[in-house]
Amino acid sequence: MHSGQILDKKQLRAAFERASVSYDQAAVLQREISNRMLARLEYIKYKPDVILDAGSGTGYGSQQLVKRYPSSQLIAVDIAWAMLTHARPNTAWWQRLLPLQQRSDYVCGDIEQLPFKNESVGLIWSNLALQWCNDLDRTFAEMHRILRADGLLMFSTFGPDTLKELRQAFAKIDGYQHVNRFADMHDIGDLLVNNRFSTPVMDMEYITLTYDDVISVMRDLKAIGAHNVLQGRQQGLMGKNKWQRVIGEYETLRRNGKLPATFEVVYGHAWKPFDPRSILTPETRRQLGLPP
Repeated sequence: MHSGQILDKKQLRAAFERASVSYDQAAVLQREISNRMLARLEYIKYKPDVILDAGSGTGYGSQQLVKRYPSSQLIAVDIAWAMLTHARPNTAWWQRLLPLQQRSDYVCGDIEQLPFKNESVGLIWSNLALQWCNDLDRTFAEMHRILRADGLLMFSTFGPDTLKELRQAFAKIDGYQHVNRFADMHDIGDLLVNNRFSTPVMDMEYITLTYDDVISVMRDLKAIGAHNVLQGRQQGLMGKNKWQRVIGEYETLRRNGKLPATFEVVYGHAWKPFDPRSILTPETRRQLGLPP
C-alpha cells in the first residue's frame, strides 16, 4: 500500500482520545446508521451468546445491543481508552458478580489485531469503524478467526463518495490528500468471499447533511475524531490564503442556502459457515494432509 494511503494509528488513537468528550454531541450520523443496522437485525433470527462491538466508540451501539440481547455477553473494543471510559457505566460492586452473559466487558485494542481466542464470538457488530483499518483483508481474516461456526458479521462503513464535496474543494488547491480514502462496496464484498465468509449481502445509500458554512463541516468532523490521519497528509497548518480558497471552492456547491456534506454509507453482513473438517481430530487431519 502506498504510504499516502496508510493511516497513522498513533494519530488516529490520539484524535479519538481528544474527541471522546465532544463525540456524543456531534455523532448524529453515527447514531442514525447504528439505528438502521439495528433495524436490519429484526429480519435475522439469531441469538448470539457472545457479541463483539468492534470499534464501539462511546457505546451507543453497545447499549442497544444489550437491550436487544439481554442474555448475551457483550464485549466492547475500541482503539481509544477515553472512548471506552465514556462508554463504561459506573458499575456497582454487586453487578460485577453477575454471570458473564449478563455483563459487558471493555477492551482497548485495534480491530485489525483482535485479542480473542479462535471461535469465541457469535456476533461481530461494527458500526463505522472499518474505514479506520489499514488492511481490510487482514481485519476480515481476524473476524473470521474469532467467529464461531454459523456466526454473523454485521457492519457499516464509508464508501468512496464520502465527503466528495470537501475532497473536490481541496483537490483544486493542492496535490495533498486532505480527506481519508474509503473502500468500494464491491471490493469489500470480494474481501469477505476471499476470507471464507458465506452469502455476503452488500448495499449502500447516500446520506447528505447540510451546513451553514464550511467551518461547521470541519467542526463536526473534528468533534467525532474524523481527522485526516493519512501518512501522506500535508504536515503543519494550512495557510490563511489557501484555506480561503478552499472555502471559496466549497461555496460554489451551496444550494438553497446550505452547503452539502455527502456520506456514502456501505452496509454488509455475512456468515461464517460450518466447516465439517473442524470436528476431525488432529491425527485424522494429519493423515488426510489437512492443516492443523
